[in-house]
Amino acid sequence: MARNYKKEYKKFHSGPKAKNKRAKLNKINRNKGTYGNGDGKDVSHMSDGSVVLENQSKNRGNKTRTPGDRKARGTKLNKRKR
Repeated sequence: MARNYKKEYKKFHSGPKAKNKRAKLNKINRNKGTYGNGDGKDVSHMSDGSVVLENQSKNRGNKTRTPGDRKARGTKLNKRKR
């Protein structure tokens, strides 16, 4: 039986943990003045816990700076560097 990715995605993003994370990100964006103004900037979380403004496309395509992504994709990244 094939995985239902749509159902998994919906279940994950509707949970209280995901909602709280999204609310915190939106609050930071509003405080920095970038929420909903169309400037193409987004708050990006760095591996040390700090936040910086970054282009939305760059932030969403980030696969190397966040610890979770490194754990999930670390083997592929390490093989490419060799």
